[in-house]
Amino acid sequence: MTSACILGPSGPSLDASEAAFFREADPWGFILFARNVESRAQLRRLTGALRDALGREAPILIDQEGGRVQRMRAPHWQEFLPALEQMRRAKDPMRAQWVRHRLIAQQLNEVGIDVNCAPLADLVEPETHHILRNRLYGGEVAEVVEAARTAAEAMLAGGVLPVLKHIPGYGRARVDSHKALPRVSVPLEALRARDFAPFKALNDMAMGMTAHIVLEAVDPELPATTSAEAMKLIRDEIGFDGLLMTDDLSMEALSGRIGARAADSLEAGCDLVLHCNGDRDEMAEVVAASGRMTEAARRRGDAALAQRRAPEAADIAALEAELAELTGETA
Repeated sequence: MTSACILGPSGPSLDASEAAFFREADPWGFILFARNVESRAQLRRLTGALRDALGREAPILIDQEGGRVQRMRAPHWQEFLPALEQMRRAKDPMRAQWVRHRLIAQQLNEVGIDVNCAPLADLVEPETHHILRNRLYGGEVAEVVEAARTAAEAMLAGGVLPVLKHIPGYGRARVDSHKALPRVSVPLEALRARDFAPFKALNDMAMGMTAHIVLEAVDPELPATTSAEAMKLIRDEIGFDGLLMTDDLSMEALSGRIGARAADSLEAGCDLVLHCNGDRDEMAEVVAASGRMTEAARRRGDAALAQRRAPEAADIAALEAELAELTGETA
């Protein structure tokens, strides 16, 4: 039975020792970062080797939002504008959003990556930390919902599954959760009106990722990832019944040993824990603490993977030219 975790390989290739570790650990899937990426041919070999290690078509994830958060970069892959900049300068923002994500999906599919950790449905607020701001799509609920839905549909058309993030909302964070734990003290009704609203409108998506953030009106002590109260809100009030994974357990927003972070997240109600840094000792601790996926998690995971399909036919050169024209990047 599959472990309730997603793990990251340590480098651009898989040696026999790491392959044996993954075979024994049997994670639900893998996530790749820049340390794993060198070229198209290398990346195809790596994704093939990871699946071979498990003996199944395991999902392989990446963060390929475009802009600052883009693990596959030039010269081998297309560079994209920061999402907020593209939304603000494109002649037709929603068409540009669709084309952007269809192109991203094509690039991922070509190298064996079938899950992208996007779209983002967090809202731009006056206080949004600069590390997050230009990754977002806007500050109006309706606009963000449309942009996130458009991105998800484009990726599905390109054979890549989307992951909605960061549930239940990260836009009010004043600090970077990679470095510290954000806290938000606004009333619950304000959160319902803005922060939760995009996720509620997108609650039919098959996969989602938590936010490492304390919403004091929901749980004054624990970040959403490890808070049973926040998980109840995500499932019952927001109505999200998709496969719910944590954001990276290694981020400094969380405290305690890595195994405790994993156990606390799963006990709170997450389906899977995400461990990204490739450290073998930490991964072993995560696997030991995670145990096997619950029946409900397996059901949600199977439903998500059932959406995998071959990419629809597309004229990629024409789409590249169209995106350049829409964003004013042509001469």
